[in-house]
Amino acid sequence: MSELSLDKKLELLRGIGRPSVRDYFSLIFKEFTEFHGDRYYADDPAVMGGAAFLGDVPVTLIGQVKGRDIEELKRSNFSMPHPEGYRKALRLAKQAEKFRRPVICFIDTPGAYCGVGAEERGQGEAIARNLMEFMGLKTPVISIVLGEGGSGGALALGVCDELAMLENALYSVISPRGFASILWKDSGREREAAELMKISARDLLSFGICDKIIEEAEGGAKMDKALTARNIEAYVTDAVKRLRALDREELPERRYQKFRKIGLFKEG
Repeated sequence: MSELSLDKKLELLRGIGRPSVRDYFSLIFKEFTEFHGDRYYADDPAVMGGAAFLGDVPVTLIGQVKGRDIEELKRSNFSMPHPEGYRKALRLAKQAEKFRRPVICFIDTPGAYCGVGAEERGQGEAIARNLMEFMGLKTPVISIVLGEGGSGGALALGVCDELAMLENALYSVISPRGFASILWKDSGREREAAELMKISARDLLSFGICDKIIEEAEGGAKMDKALTARNIEAYVTDAVKRLRALDREELPERRYQKFRKIGLFKEG
């Protein structure tokens, strides 16, 4: 596993042509049936989800859509979901719980969309509700960070039993650009911010936040998306097998304890 600089990782993650959930859904899973809409307002093209088979195991897939060209980027709002995207994700997760299907989430967003319309329709509430409801799901949840995992937009699909990251992925509570804009009033210092934030897969594995690093093809996932897909499939197959063997009634408490262990605190 090679370790690229953060500059190179940011370049790879934002470059045109990096594989997206559309590639991985077709390469890893069988008989994918896409479901649309949140049953409240609309369908959000930035979040794609539905039912499929992993081998012979029925699963629910939820993924943030990163465009592979400029037209797809525009259709998916540059992978910045609206609240209806998060409500669609929660609807599918609840459906998965009902039918006892494991949920597999693919995270790839710089952050949730912060436009006026999104705020009017309850962007913050939609993200907060996902955090709360995913914590209590009585079905296995696996999340994989494919590229940028930024801010609450990523965290809304990151409450899980196991979190994996592609080796060049980044995951943080705020994007490096947002960090630099707030702290230094200079978004141009995002690479410096990324170094300070310790948000690479290797950093997060050492902190116990990431559970598994999945190798990409040499030079990045787009150099050989089939190889990267096989590596994701191997991990997901093993994780689903392990998590399905657990008592579903114990999953929420186990998930809660996973997150309680993250971070440090001191009692005065």
